[in-house]
Amino acid sequence: MTHSTIGLTLALLALGLAHVNANVFQQTFRQLHQEPPLPANQNRADVVQTLWIEQKLDHFNDSDTRNWQMRYMLNDVFFKSGGPMFIFLGGEWEISQGRITGGHMYDMASEHNGILAYTEHRYYGESKPLPDLSNENIQYLHVKQALADLAHFITTLKQTYEGLSDSKVIIVGGSYSATMVTWFKKVYPDLVAGGWASSAPLLAKANFVEYKEITGQSIQLMGGTACYKRIENGIAEMETMFATKRGGEVKALLKLCEKFDVYSDLDIWTLFSEISDIFAGVVQTHNAGSIEKVCDTMMAESSDLIGLSKYLLTVFAKSGGKCYDLSYNAILATLLESRYTGNIMRQWIYQTCNEYGWYQTSGSAAQPFGTKFPLALYTTMCADIYGSQYSNSFIESKVQETNQYFGGLSPKVENVYLTHGHLDPWRAMGIQNESEATIIPEYAHCKDFDSIKDTDTSEMRASKEKIAELVRQWLK
Repeated sequence: MTHSTIGLTLALLALGLAHVNANVFQQTFRQLHQEPPLPANQNRADVVQTLWIEQKLDHFNDSDTRNWQMRYMLNDVFFKSGGPMFIFLGGEWEISQGRITGGHMYDMASEHNGILAYTEHRYYGESKPLPDLSNENIQYLHVKQALADLAHFITTLKQTYEGLSDSKVIIVGGSYSATMVTWFKKVYPDLVAGGWASSAPLLAKANFVEYKEITGQSIQLMGGTACYKRIENGIAEMETMFATKRGGEVKALLKLCEKFDVYSDLDIWTLFSEISDIFAGVVQTHNAGSIEKVCDTMMAESSDLIGLSKYLLTVFAKSGGKCYDLSYNAILATLLESRYTGNIMRQWIYQTCNEYGWYQTSGSAAQPFGTKFPLALYTTMCADIYGSQYSNSFIESKVQETNQYFGGLSPKVENVYLTHGHLDPWRAMGIQNESEATIIPEYAHCKDFDSIKDTDTSEMRASKEKIAELVRQWLK
């Protein structure tokens, strides 16, 4: 085989693997940042309109006259003139019709003859302010701009949609869009009567060690101590193998691609970060029995290492490919892609570097995922993707700026109902004082948007009844 043939073969192999690489990271990321679960009962006969509204590119610079088209959806099946507007806020996902054709917000709109709307966040889904996601173009992706988009949306619809001019507005969101609900009520208090924020992180924090702590606690609570220990011991064994020049054995065990460097800190950190995120995905999206099922799968094997690695391989395999490139360069390649591809990793990671931090690190010993995904992994990534200005101190200054502007865990807002699932790792960055928020046992992230139903626990039913009663009061 000539050198040129070898080079061509390697280049083609690299291109093939680039597709596989992205899929492994993307499939985990998608699970952690997907649209909140759609309501189970859908009224498919409803006619949902998909519409567009002109927005300013930069709401805070009068000399910038550029505009763009923001997508939203509307369902007026219950609407009677003067009825309220119920708006579900889009977060870091693509919006879909099912959000406003069923569920608890839909039922409240029915009760109050309201119109249902679903707004899409700039830079996500089909709402593309600029042609690509280059570092120059992505700078207009910021929550303050997104909140200003929402303010313009509300004022414009009230002015232009017949029967809405005197309508009260209720906003609803889950996860990041629940954060937006809370912050919108703070910044634009007169535009909305009230809001429901499910699973809202409100405190920006770079070294978010609590996330993996609660992930571990939830595994222990639902899957048992033996399962927690199996993960902890299996990961510890892998760490030891890397530390004692047996990294090649881990590479073979997990079918990692050749380009994974067993002596590279960044590669090792990326691997262990991904492993921990796979378990976070199980916990964050937990429905009755799902954590237990994963634990049963791992506990069925003869040892900690085999139980852990066999489970991970079943997850990796969903991405296809004969080997799995979980190297730092592989995730970097995914994040450097500046075209709109439907993958939202580049946009969301930019927001974390520029606004929130929220890096779910291994900085606490009170979690089972080991010690090998430190803050340095994520801050290095910020600089490598978005530019050298993203130093540790710059990221920390942005985090502090967010907390100073929005108030962190003391947002000082009225008429916002806050809910969290007790199993949800994100609740650590939210208000957990039970005099200010409702914590729902045995539920995870954004699991309370369905209609009131017989299978709800008593705590879930009580929470849904409470927001329905609050909405009645706000709409008086």
